[in-house]
Amino acid sequence: MMDSDLAPKIVFFVCMVGSGVLLIWMAQAAASGRLKRNPLAGIRTSRTMESDAAWLAAHIRARRPTAMGGITAVVAGCCVLLPVPVAVFSVIVLAGAVATLAIVIYAAVVGGRAAAEASSGEKQEDLV
Repeated sequence: MMDSDLAPKIVFFVCMVGSGVLLIWMAQAAASGRLKRNPLAGIRTSRTMESDAAWLAAHIRARRPTAMGGITAVVAGCCVLLPVPVAVFSVIVLAGAVATLAIVIYAAVVGGRAAAEASSGEKQEDLV
């Protein structure tokens, strides 16, 4: 017998856990220099895309909050495994998605500031 709540639970689980794992991977890969400047993944602002140094500085500074956003998504996704009605886990997953978004936006702001500092440092070195 198939539970009528199984399909939405699988979708929520795969989306939230999958996006969380990708965020954690991206945070580590970009901060280590394995994920280079690209048009798809990472903190892509005019400042972070200016140079490799700005890109790396942004991702080093944003690594921890980005990974925390990923962990938040994974935990919210795992909540669908709880024996609760769809309405309950939907609210939990929605709250987790909003929290993940807020944390990732914070990480982008922190990373953008680091990129600006790296860019201004490079420009000052050019003047010397």
